[in-house]
Amino acid sequence: WFILQYMSGFGNEHVSEDPRCPGALPEGQNNPQVCPYGLYAEQLSGSAFTCPRPSNRRSWLYRILPSVCHKPFKPLEEGHLTHDWDEIEPDPNQLRWKPFEIPKAPQKKMDFVSGLHTLCGAGEPRGRNGIAVHIYVCNTSMIDRCLYNSDGDFLIVPQQGKLLITTEFGKMLVEPNEICVIQQGMRFSVEVFGETRGYILEVYGAHFELPDLGPIGANGLANPRDFLVPVAWYEDRQVPGGYTVISKYQGKLFAAQQDYSPFNVVAWHGNYTPYKYHLEKFMVINAVAFDHADPSIFTVLTAKTTRAGVALADFVIFPPRWGVANNTFRPPYYHRNCMSEFMGLIKGHYEAKEEGFQPGGGSLHSMMTPHGPDAECFEKASKAKLEPERVADGTMAFMFESSLSLAVTKWGLQTSNRLDKNYYKCWEPLKSHFNPKCK
Repeated sequence: WFILQYMSGFGNEHVSEDPRCPGALPEGQNNPQVCPYGLYAEQLSGSAFTCPRPSNRRSWLYRILPSVCHKPFKPLEEGHLTHDWDEIEPDPNQLRWKPFEIPKAPQKKMDFVSGLHTLCGAGEPRGRNGIAVHIYVCNTSMIDRCLYNSDGDFLIVPQQGKLLITTEFGKMLVEPNEICVIQQGMRFSVEVFGETRGYILEVYGAHFELPDLGPIGANGLANPRDFLVPVAWYEDRQVPGGYTVISKYQGKLFAAQQDYSPFNVVAWHGNYTPYKYHLEKFMVINAVAFDHADPSIFTVLTAKTTRAGVALADFVIFPPRWGVANNTFRPPYYHRNCMSEFMGLIKGHYEAKEEGFQPGGGSLHSMMTPHGPDAECFEKASKAKLEPERVADGTMAFMFESSLSLAVTKWGLQTSNRLDKNYYKCWEPLKSHFNPKCK
C-alpha cells in the first residue's frame, strides 16, 4: 500500500493543496478573477447559506474543469436500490438475515454501485427527512465511473475487504473496523481487492455529528481528533471513451458522460469533507456499580431531528470492554423500544446471540417489537459467577437506530433469500421460573 496522508479533526476548517502545485489556494479570498494555475473555483454547499455558523458547512474546490461540464443525465437501471417502502406489506416480526452473499467475480462482475441493495428505510429524500439501510456486495473496482448522492449522506461500514475510496478531496483507505462518511454531493469512486461486503446507513435531511456529552463532560466516546480527512490529490486525466458520473437523485440512479476525470481538484478548503474513523479509538464508558447504562453511551455519530434528543439516526457500536456490574444481569436486557434497531456484525460473536447472528448478516427489531437475549444466553448469564470480565473481545457489533418506523424491501424479505425463518425459535425454550412461595 502506498502511504496515504490525512488531516485530523471532526468538522474542522481544513486547508489542503496537492504538493505538485504549491500555492494553488487563493490567498485572502475564495473566488479571485483568475485563480492560480488557471483553475476554476467551485463551492460545494452542505447547508443553507443562512444556517447558523455552528451548523454551516461548505467547501471551496479549485479544479482543472468545473463539474458542470458533462452531457445530460439519463436514467440508469441498475441493482436493487430503492426508496419504495410500499412494495411489500409491512412485517413487524423480529427479523434476522444470514450473511449476505457476495457474487463470484468470473460469473458476475459487480462494483460498489451495482452491488447496492436496499434492505429497509423510511421517509423520502424529496421531503428531506428519512433514512435507508443498504447492503453492498461487490467483487470489482469502479473503473471510469463515480457516484455522488444528491439525496443525503452515506455512512459506510466495511465488513469484509478494504475500500480504497477516491474522492474530490483526496483518497481514503477504509478497512473493516473503520467507518467513513461521504456527505451529500461528494463524488467518489471505490476500488476493491477481492470479495467485499459491508453496510451503509443513509440519512437525508441531516448530517452526522458527534453526540452531546452532557454530564460525561468534555472527553469521551468518539474524540474529535481521531476523525481523519483526506488531503488534496488530483489527476489531470482525459477519458475520450467517456467517464460516467452517476447521481443518486430522488432514490433513483442517473448517469452522465464526460471526457475527463472528476477527481481534478488541485486544492480545497472548508469544513464540508469526507472523513473516516477507526472504531478501536472509541473511549468506552460503562456501568461500574450495578445495572445497565443505556446503550446511548455507545453512540459514535448521530443525525439529529428538530426534537431535542430524538435522532433521525444514531450509529452505535458495542466494542470490547470490561463488565463489572454487581448483582446484575449483564447481557442486554429484554426490551421494547419506540425506536427501530438494525444491527450488524463486523467480526466475532455478539454477546446476546452467540449463534445465528453472523458477521455480514443483520437483524431488525422494529418499533415496539420485543427482543432480547436468547434462551441459552439468559440461563447462562442468570447463573454466572459475577466477577470482572472482558466483554466482546475480538468482536464488533453495531446498531443503526432510528426514530422512524422502518419498512423492509422486497429484496430484504424475499429476493435476497437470506432471511432466517427460524429466528423466533431462539426464544421458544425460555421457560417460567415463577414461584409465588419463593421471594
